[in-house]
Amino acid sequence: MIWLAVEPARLSRRAASAIRRARSSGGVSIASITLLELAGFFAKGRLRAAGTIEAGIRLFLEATGAAIQEISPEIAALATQFPDDYPRDPADRLIGATARALGLPLATRDEAIRASPLIRTIW
Repeated sequence: MIWLAVEPARLSRRAASAIRRARSSGGVSIASITLLELAGFFAKGRLRAAGTIEAGIRLFLEATGAAIQEISPEIAALATQFPDDYPRDPADRLIGATARALGLPLATRDEAIRASPLIRTIW
């Protein structure tokens, strides 16, 4: 989603096409944990926007049209149940669990996530 907003050329052709289709037929979603990751990127200067970190996040959401999918009890439980070969990063687990719980494909370049048979991925 970050690449969609600031460097769309970094998206694979397949991911860019899937995101375009999703945006025109119901929208794209991000896991709520992604907001924390975005805040960290703004705080560290890896992403820049005028104003506050909050304003930067709001601009990002407007630019991408992403809907925020909140962490539910089901998503939290799923995030703890991935096998050991799935990335251990809590954010990656919550993002994957969100996609799995909602039955949505996950656009990701992360090879470890893409290798998981539990998550339908696009890249």
